[in-house]
Amino acid sequence: MTKIPFKGILKSVQPRIRLLRSFDERSHNYLGYSLFIIGTIDDVEREFSVGIGKAAQAKHQFRVGDEIAGECLPVADDRLEPVEFYKASKLKKTGQVDKSNIPPPWEDILPELEVYRARGHRRLATRTYDSKCTTCIWGCRMPVEITIDHWNPGRKKYRFETFCYGPLRCKFYKSGPTRKVPGRNGMVYEEEDWVDEEETGHREMDE
Repeated sequence: MTKIPFKGILKSVQPRIRLLRSFDERSHNYLGYSLFIIGTIDDVEREFSVGIGKAAQAKHQFRVGDEIAGECLPVADDRLEPVEFYKASKLKKTGQVDKSNIPPPWEDILPELEVYRARGHRRLATRTYDSKCTTCIWGCRMPVEITIDHWNPGRKKYRFETFCYGPLRCKFYKSGPTRKVPGRNGMVYEEEDWVDEEETGHREMDE
């Protein structure tokens, strides 16, 4: 396929992570980073999103306010990606602003993916994410692939969930309802608060 040219200004940069669930088990695929852009793609002015890899972010250090350009392809399966486009190439930063803000939200250059893995996340209410956290480097909207039955791995469901990797003391944070995961024979697993507490319990309140 011929790649599609794009350019614009970054409104947000966040980790690009896929969550894999199977009843009470979960794991993550650390795909890279998600660029949320206001600009032009394929000669159409609109907001859109592009996924990039770890190496590209390490090279360019993209952050909110940067002007960028490149080429990309539509994602093959939008159930498995938090972005519309990926496989970006010919990336370049064409301009940047000396942007600073008083967090939250945090809008600095993002850390490496290993930092997110080490910090762990808490569930984040979707409404809070949409209203407060879309530009924050610690927010993440993950595509979720759920294997319903270990004995029949082709049975899957897909959805999106929002998470927070940020400081535990963040004034915007709201957990929202617990997450429920369907299983075989109509069983349902409820991911209760202790899961988040265990995931982030190694951090201090300001970390």
